Amino acid sequence: QVQLVESGGGLVQTGGSLRLSCAASGRTFSSNAMGWFRQAPGKEREFVGRISWNGAITNYADSVKGRFTISRDNAKNMVFLQMNSLKPEDTAVYYCAADGTPYYGGGSYYREGTYDYWGQGTQVTVSS
Repeated sequence: QVQLVESGGGLVQTGGSLRLSCAASGRTFSSNAMGWFRQAPGKEREFVGRISWNGAITNYADSVKGRFTISRDNAKNMVFLQMNSLKPEDTAVYYCAADGTPYYGGGSYYREGTYDYWGQGTQVTVSS
């Protein structure tokens, strides 16, 4: 059974940092792009960022560009989201996702439908 499990969420003050981790099990995703999405209360889930299968390419939403960094460790089957200079508007449940199509994927990296596997999410709360 394929599982993605996020961890590292919590409560942080404005300007603080958090590092989210996503651990995959049940299969390897070393040949697959991985993405991060988030969903704030009362809002639709939105794209945060994505990393290509080999880590060579990263893409970010404009709202997090320059503050968030995605990385991966294929040997450990893990993906990370380093979040710096956090703002109250970053408060959301953060989800890790994996594109089931290998290498350069099966669709637009910013669309939820491109990703076939999802974690359960981890809560990030930024206090003002």
